[in-house]
Amino acid sequence: MKTLKLSACVIAIFAAMNANAVELNGKNLTQQDAWAIAEGAPVSIAPEAMNRVQKSYDLVLDAAKNGREIYGLTVGVGLNKDHKVLSANGELSDEVKAASRRFNYSTLRSHSVAAGPILDPKLVRLAMAIRLNTLLNGGSGVQPRVAELYAEFLNKGVTPVIPTKGSLGDADITLASHVGSAMIGEWKVLVDGKEVPAAEALKAKNIKPLIPEGKDALGILSNSSVAMALTMDAAKAMGQILKVSPIVYGISLEGLNGNVAPFLSQTTAFHPFPGLQEKAKELREVLAGSYLWKKDPSRRLQDPLSFRTTVYTLSEAQNALNDLNKVIDVQINSSDDNPGVMVNADKADTQYDQVAQYFIKTPKAEGAIIPTANFEVLPVALAVQRATVALGHVGHNAVQRTMRLDEPAFTDLSRYLAAKDNLGHAFGATEDTLVSIYAENIDLANPVSLDSFPVEGNIEDSASNLPRAAQRLKRATDNTFLVLSMELLHNTQAADLRKMQNKNFKMSPATEKLYKAYRVNSPFVDQDRIYTIDLQNGDELLKNYQP
Repeated sequence: MKTLKLSACVIAIFAAMNANAVELNGKNLTQQDAWAIAEGAPVSIAPEAMNRVQKSYDLVLDAAKNGREIYGLTVGVGLNKDHKVLSANGELSDEVKAASRRFNYSTLRSHSVAAGPILDPKLVRLAMAIRLNTLLNGGSGVQPRVAELYAEFLNKGVTPVIPTKGSLGDADITLASHVGSAMIGEWKVLVDGKEVPAAEALKAKNIKPLIPEGKDALGILSNSSVAMALTMDAAKAMGQILKVSPIVYGISLEGLNGNVAPFLSQTTAFHPFPGLQEKAKELREVLAGSYLWKKDPSRRLQDPLSFRTTVYTLSEAQNALNDLNKVIDVQINSSDDNPGVMVNADKADTQYDQVAQYFIKTPKAEGAIIPTANFEVLPVALAVQRATVALGHVGHNAVQRTMRLDEPAFTDLSRYLAAKDNLGHAFGATEDTLVSIYAENIDLANPVSLDSFPVEGNIEDSASNLPRAAQRLKRATDNTFLVLSMELLHNTQAADLRKMQNKNFKMSPATEKLYKAYRVNSPFVDQDRIYTIDLQNGDELLKNYQP
């Protein structure tokens, strides 16, 4: 395990490959840049970040030479933490190096045990970008070659195949390990959309396989990068929902001939929950120019609660998403390694020998290697669960608004929004599908972070279930898009019927823009037709619509 010098030439090559490369330094990766990498943008590594990786690696080697017990290096992992892997006795002999490498190969292989459909390649790239960035904090103690390989894989289009089932949420050890297995030339990867053996791809792309040693295996597999990729995917979808929901709601309110009073500035200032006034302002802007701002004797004083309280459901969903994005930003820009390798660590509490034992000072390195619980992603899991519940309320109101639009008692329009000459069922049966889709979201909103079970000889007796929570949020967003698509089918019909009835009817520019975009593929329903097509059209439109 010789000390590797900073590979400046490799870094320079990465930086020169594309002027638009995303530079990673371990500190300020934005979600926007992370998604750019996921979509194919190349990466470069800031020299100062690679220098941190080198110093961290040097510290680990010096600690091993000095006989320190280091989890995942000189002793095993999990319940096997009491198994001595190697003893340097002051020097890193060939025998010690060989033992370390055997342990690393074995660790990567034994932890590559997952199941289920493979992860979307874009999400694998996202996970790799996240892990590369967190490695650059210097907390893992891996050799610099590991960081270089993450960058080479990303820049040369080599994407490890990662199954989706196997992580309990406190480090994706059985999922992320497949990245390491690909780096050593085993397992499988995707290149240009084709699945090939990793060894074949590395040779074709002129990538030298990793010879793992020291803390390399642990650094590659013990992180939550896959869970964070799933989380970011769900958060991104929820963000799109919150972009389009106010406009969909606006069309429904126009179709209802509803009252704008619940989101007036006077109303929300009277009950100033965080974010409420901002969301109310957004709704007022969405409906600016609408006929709803002109007095209408036929307009009801109080609309159904699903219309009146939408400013609250959207506000709370926005708050939940904002909070989720905050913890995402922390997670993707900090070390979640255990143990944490801390160069020039703060010496607080070192007067106690229990703490002092973690510190080391040699001519080449100074710092600490401290056992941590930083693999814990409970802050993210709880934020994901809150977002799922909040999104459930957004969907609930949309379901109820849609069904109220079908009822003449609330709209003074035809039952099920039937056109004048349509003697069929109109939208009556659509309510079954609508409620069925939403019912799944009720189940998905139930918390799963408490569903942990002791594993690894009972030493790992707690878990966050973040991957599962994130997957549930993503499924909830898919369902909510369908719910909003169904609402769009109904509220555009209601708007057209209202226009026939009310000569003063006028949509706002924002609602009219979405209305026209929807009408391109889903015209007014004058006679019953197969509505599945409309549901699909609306779903696709809303997922890609930019206000």
